[in-house]
This record gives sequence, structure tokens and C-alpha cells, in this order.
Amino acid sequence: MNFLFNKHSHFNLANIVTFFNITCGIFAIYFLTHNEFMGAALFAWLAGAFDIFDGKIARKYNLSTEFGIQLDSYADFLSFVIVPAMFIYFAIFDGKEWFYSMALIAFVFIYYVISGLRRLIQFNINANEGEVEKYFTGIPTPLGAILLWIVYLIYLTGYINEYFVLGSMVIIGFLLNSKIKIKHL
Repeated sequence: MNFLFNKHSHFNLANIVTFFNITCGIFAIYFLTHNEFMGAALFAWLAGAFDIFDGKIARKYNLSTEFGIQLDSYADFLSFVIVPAMFIYFAIFDGKEWFYSMALIAFVFIYYVISGLRRLIQFNINANEGEVEKYFTGIPTPLGAILLWIVYLIYLTGYINEYFVLGSMVIIGFLLNSKIKIKHL
């Protein structure tokens, strides 16, 4: 069991928690593709909890490594970029592509995914093992996912339409790579 607290083990405790984040993202995708949105939402939120804990564990037990930084960003890409985009697509647009411009829908979703990926790559380039910046530059992908979730909940009330959702995705995608400073909690 020494591997759990071995900084250089790819299966140390912090990385195992990150693997749980990835697992939750995969389960969320499974539920999305079966139109089970409550199950998908549950696993997406669980992924968020694991994302919080992996960093806390890595810092508390000095388990932060370059591998862990990369792994965390891959997990974030899956759970906080791909899953929210798929959630919005399957919950709102699936089957309605003929009514809305498929080219517009494709552009917005591709833009959002590339924006999230770019943000995570830039974060990794700037990250140092064991250090936590006081501020994020641009909104972090978990916050982007939360903002998309809020947009979805507002959409359910009927106060906004599908075009507003698409516009919100573009704005959130832009904010992921903006120069806005967000305090790290």
C-alpha cells in the first residue's frame, strides 16, 4: 500500500481520485447517450467532487507531479468540457437539428470544446508541481461547466430559447480563455 503515498507512483492516492473523476465522466456520457439526464447529472456532479478532492489530497500528502497535473487536465477535459457539451446537446438539440441550423450547432459545440481544450493546455503549460496560483486566468473548466448547467436550468423554465443557449456557450467558451482573473479558493 506504499504506492498510495508514493509521489512517483501513477496510482498514488491523488491520481486514483482523479481516475474516479474520469470514471464518473464516462458514466455521465453513458447516461447521456441513453437519455437518462438525472443519472448523467449525478455523475457529472460526482466528477466535480472528485476534482476538488484530488487536488486537496495531492497538496496535503505532497503527491503533486507532472503526471498528476496532466492526468487532472485530461479528467477535466472529459468531465467539464465534453460532458457538459454533450449534456446540452442531448438535452436540448438532439433530434431538432433540422429545425436549427446544423452548421450553427456544430460550430458552437466545436468552438466550446476547442476553447475548453485550449484553456486546459495553457493551464498545464503554466502549472508548476505543488504550487497553487492565487488567481486563475480565464474561468476554469469546472466553473464553465457550472455556468452551462445554470444556462440549462434557466432554459428549462422557458425564459430563454435554444439560440440563447448557443450564444451562452460561445460566451462561456470565450471566457475560458479570457484574461479575467478568478480567485482560487
